[in-house]
Amino acid sequence: MLTIYSDDHHLHHGRCELMDGQLMPCFEMPSRADHVLERVKARALGPVEAPHDFGLGPIQRIHSPAYLEFFKGAWDRWAEFERDGDLLPFTWPARTLRTVIPTSLHGQLGYYSFDGGAPITAGTWQAAYSAAQVALTAQAEIQRGARSAFALCRPPGHHAASDLMGGYCYLNNAAIAAQAFLDQGHKQVAILDVDYHHGNGTQSIFYERSDVLFASIHGHPEAEFPFFLGYADEYGEGAGDGFNFNYPLPAGSGWDTWSAALEQACGEIQGYDADVIVVSLGVDTFKDDPISQFKLDSPDYLAMGKRIAALGKPTLFVMEGGYAVAEIGINAVNVLEGFQSAQ
Repeated sequence: MLTIYSDDHHLHHGRCELMDGQLMPCFEMPSRADHVLERVKARALGPVEAPHDFGLGPIQRIHSPAYLEFFKGAWDRWAEFERDGDLLPFTWPARTLRTVIPTSLHGQLGYYSFDGGAPITAGTWQAAYSAAQVALTAQAEIQRGARSAFALCRPPGHHAASDLMGGYCYLNNAAIAAQAFLDQGHKQVAILDVDYHHGNGTQSIFYERSDVLFASIHGHPEAEFPFFLGYADEYGEGAGDGFNFNYPLPAGSGWDTWSAALEQACGEIQGYDADVIVVSLGVDTFKDDPISQFKLDSPDYLAMGKRIAALGKPTLFVMEGGYAVAEIGINAVNVLEGFQSAQ
């Protein structure tokens, strides 16, 4: 299995995030991707290649021009203030406020963010742009006939909506790749999100569309981030009605409970008969993940990969979350090896 990877992810290393009432070191850090890459090489999963540059065009198919303009220029505007620190929002357009786009940097940052977990640093734009190119390069490999490919993206992307950043995510790598498949002739794409946290950005992007089926298995939003999306009664709207499936599970869920949800999700994907599958591969479902509450163990990820392979479709794996850094490589590569062993 080909892995696409860019060292540009090191350009993004936030100092802190807002969580549990305090500013604390970011759980989303460069060593996450480093550990996955080390494991890919140690297990001889396959070749590792750098991404090609497909430009802004495929990204603009998902993200609004105004959002991209803001994100690309935010750090330079922040640097003019000569402050020492990352750029983080502190005001959001809550329900009782007007929905306007302010002209000020901080006002726009609040408008284009939904939490305090996506700091912008000097290198964040380039890291996120390169992560999107990683996904697009892996997508192109499958478009040329490969049965699978691994996009080792960082920063992750599934919380990013068309004009919204948050949850460590800035550009939605999985959505960008899915749209590229459609633009290149595929009629139906399925996105399977196995990250502990609901892929709210991906859902919102495709919620009114029938050409992308979205299925997500995640911690129940009654108690887990992102709290305001990911409930089981969200089936899509308009043309997308019946093409969105959420499987929210309680804290403490282990493989038996989780795999039962996977079976349901795979059943929907099988019935949809997608041309290709994009997997938002988060491994923060691991039992020792510091910010998640499921109890999957490392061998379970082998079984996960085998079940996804049984769908019999070309499959693009896009790296998302996973914050037990010492084990992230083992768990992510186990999914990929489980998939390969079942081919």
